[in-house]
Amino acid sequence: MLKLEVSGLLTEGGNMSWQRARTDEKKNERRTAICDAAVTLFKKKGYESVSFNGIAAEADFTKSNMYRYYESKEDIFLNIFGDMFKTWQIDYINDLKKLNENTSHREFADTWINSFLKFPDFLELIPLLFTSLEKNSSYNQLYKFKAMSKDLLFQVVMGVRRIYPILDTDRSFLLINSCFAMTSSFWASNFQNEFINKIYEQDDFKFMKPNFKEDLATSIEILLKGFLINDKNLKG
Repeated sequence: MLKLEVSGLLTEGGNMSWQRARTDEKKNERRTAICDAAVTLFKKKGYESVSFNGIAAEADFTKSNMYRYYESKEDIFLNIFGDMFKTWQIDYINDLKKLNENTSHREFADTWINSFLKFPDFLELIPLLFTSLEKNSSYNQLYKFKAMSKDLLFQVVMGVRRIYPILDTDRSFLLINSCFAMTSSFWASNFQNEFINKIYEQDDFKFMKPNFKEDLATSIEILLKGFLINDKNLKG
């Protein structure tokens, strides 16, 4: 097959891909290009409808070149999500530091929600993690991801415990995990097809129309209140 080198690019039968990266900077550029292409497709099509080949095409890579950087679609997603998770975690911990001890349930809920609204790409990928990815990833991929998540969440938990000293570490972990699950569920339900939206426009169904921020805030308030009352009763 004819191969032409053009301005540092390699053309193979009409498909274009970069030559092998020789420096760490170039390798990072390639990984970023792949991840950007993947995020675009995941947001547009969801997780199940995106393929490794599709990501390669979107990033203008050949499949063989892609394998130099990632071994699968799951590997790409976990790397993307992990980086976004770290960025969100650092920002959220800084937000928690601004809250006073025993702050109101509503202020805690609003701080949680606003932390995600600052990172919309991360928010959009969370439901994909809960509904699709964990069913398809290998044991090693999931173990590595869960270990990273545990370390990041532990630091969040320490911030929560400073605000609500009555909660122990296990209970704080459960609270944060529950908040994540609710965030995923409410965000996913906030986007409906045109038929559902038309139904919600009718007077009989308007009260059922999802409102992500308000619905989630109310649910977190109720959850947090229950945790605090229960732990207070247990500790007398």
